[in-house]
Amino acid sequence: MKEILEKLENGFHKMEAKKFEKINTSIYNSSDHASMQVAKAIAELIKDKAAKGEYAVLGLATGSSPTRVYDYLIRFHEEEGLSFKNVVTFNLDEYYPMDSNSLQSYVRFMKEHLFDHIDIDPKNVNIPDGDLELDQIKAYCNDYEARIKNLGGLDIQLLGIGRTGHIGFNEPGSSINSRTRLIRLDRVTRRDAASDFFGDENVPSRAITMGVGTIMEAKKVYLIAWGEGKAKVIKEAVEGEVKASLPASFLQQHKNCEFIIDAAAASELTREKTPWLVEECQWTEKLITKATIWLGNKLDKAILKLTNEDFNEFGMGSLIAEYGSAEEINLKVFNLLQRTITGWPGGKPKVDDSTRPERAAPFPKSSVIFSPHPDDDVISMGGTLLRLVDQGHDVHVAYQTSGNIAVFDDEVLRFLDFTREVIDNEATNEQLSETIKKVKENIKNKKPGEVDPPEIQNYKGLIRKGEAKAACRYCQVKEDNIHFLNLPFYETGTVRKKPIGEEDVQIIYDLLSKTKPHQIFAAGDLSDPHGTHRVCLDAIFQAVHRLKDEGAKWLNDTYVWLYRGAWQEWDIFDIEMAVPIGPKDLMRKRKAIFKHQSQKDEAMFPGNDKREFWQRAEDRNHETAIQYNRLGLPEYEAIEAFVRWKF
Repeated sequence: MKEILEKLENGFHKMEAKKFEKINTSIYNSSDHASMQVAKAIAELIKDKAAKGEYAVLGLATGSSPTRVYDYLIRFHEEEGLSFKNVVTFNLDEYYPMDSNSLQSYVRFMKEHLFDHIDIDPKNVNIPDGDLELDQIKAYCNDYEARIKNLGGLDIQLLGIGRTGHIGFNEPGSSINSRTRLIRLDRVTRRDAASDFFGDENVPSRAITMGVGTIMEAKKVYLIAWGEGKAKVIKEAVEGEVKASLPASFLQQHKNCEFIIDAAAASELTREKTPWLVEECQWTEKLITKATIWLGNKLDKAILKLTNEDFNEFGMGSLIAEYGSAEEINLKVFNLLQRTITGWPGGKPKVDDSTRPERAAPFPKSSVIFSPHPDDDVISMGGTLLRLVDQGHDVHVAYQTSGNIAVFDDEVLRFLDFTREVIDNEATNEQLSETIKKVKENIKNKKPGEVDPPEIQNYKGLIRKGEAKAACRYCQVKEDNIHFLNLPFYETGTVRKKPIGEEDVQIIYDLLSKTKPHQIFAAGDLSDPHGTHRVCLDAIFQAVHRLKDEGAKWLNDTYVWLYRGAWQEWDIFDIEMAVPIGPKDLMRKRKAIFKHQSQKDEAMFPGNDKREFWQRAEDRNHETAIQYNRLGLPEYEAIEAFVRWKF
């Protein structure tokens, strides 16, 4: 785990050979540090242009990726006096139609994330106008292009990248010569935007976007991408062929383009995933394990069946030369994997625990399971939770956020109808009846994508709370051990959250100080710089570090285990504890997930995966078990996986 954290959170990642890469690509160990470097480059351009009495012309992007870049630019303005008076900006795109004051408007996004905090002249801000009449758009787009050209073109263009490979809103099929225009959005793009609009049915089907040709004429292009979710499309854009079905691949033909990515987004690049195919490696234990597992999967062989010839054929001759034989390497890796497997996630009492992932003593243990949303506990580690309870440990579950934005309005109406029936004709409940009437009216009059008023947010939070309590009761977690933390950073009523604050960390700190757990389980989505899981994890990390700095002795006997969210699983070579789940417990886990009825059948933010959460969880657990078995380990029904954070 130490290697993962160092890779994700420390400075610039060493540039290895780029034999397969067709675009200049810089890998940073954290999105924060990468964002700072991009912001510095923009700041230097602005200062150089100001010294010459010229405008700096910037092409800007929206979305989660560039927000930290904008944060640093604001900091440079406030703390170092960077002026934006000589800056002209052109944003890439805007939904159509779109009211500029709407919550989802990119005009609003840019004001909130940048323009309201700097001294730029509003006349120098250009963002595609989503309020235009349809017959005005063509002339407007031509004028947009002319304004860029009259200023000498874009000095720097900042880009993100969509999962379809789109840049701006240039969807697959866009021409390299395309210009600013009205386009129809790809269904994947619309589905990815669904969380911002409270459902994909509310996402506009069209947008105004700069063209690929406009972008290609920028003097310098920075494309930024963070997280595992972008890893596959980054590999295609950087190492694949240039093709219209992947618009980002056109950037291979740009004379001054640089991809700025974090280690997670780089994880599919050849130099990261299989560095032995690129150059000679320094063979650490971690790399040996990774390479051996990769080779076994590549050849569809159990680890103990790999031969010297297999290693030599796939660029690992130096490993054989260094360690002597395939048999020795195979046995080493096989034993490492075998020792990750345990049916006792809280430790097995009165046994030799020297090769087990968890300690035998103390027994029973106090375990705190942190769940970012009110269902992540049972979705991601429900089998392990059940096992801990069954084996007699004192299990606490701490729900870090209310999850209130992920509830459909119909769910609120259903509960209100039930309540109304219960209190009907009760004179003492007139005030409650009036409240119910008011809430129903608010829901009826609410516009698509509009933020819920506080009382509706509260009701939706109560629905999630009731479901979480039902799941805990099913898992036989003591009622006093169920904690609803409602971290303040989350309670904005929108998908966009506040930064983590002192109050958030203090709430975690207080719970840990009270429970003094031997085990902490947390959602370890380390590379997600903007999502709820990452913020919740940061709050835990900060609280633990504070306790450690204050000399909390009980923390010396605490293990922190990280699980993954619903979207992905740890790579086999990263896993440090693998908990087998049998058919009976897998069904119990499914029933615990079913208690979250507001997320059943159709979740508010399902992403691009149409499976229900219980299906995703089971498929992932089955796949982990299959991977272990394929490598020659015992065959299990399912496996939940964890990585240890050694603080």
